Amino acid sequence: MPTYEYLCLKCGRSFDALQPISAPPLKKCETCGGKVERQIGSGAGLIFKGSGFYITDYKRKGSSEPSSKKDKSGK
Repeated sequence: MPTYEYLCLKCGRSFDALQPISAPPLKKCETCGGKVERQIGSGAGLIFKGSGFYITDYKRKGSSEPSSKKDKSGK
């Protein structure tokens, strides 16, 4: 289920709501009862942290083949 961000037009409060895609948007602020508007969000994307996503990340410096091949041959 996606998380939607809402903004209250009366009190200015911003809050998140976990809702199914098929659910209608919320209409009232949970705090003051004022009208709310669903905000356009960027959504959640994949975040890759650190190295290790490419074969070149595993190569030893000054080598033309991956270190895993050299380690298996005993050299």
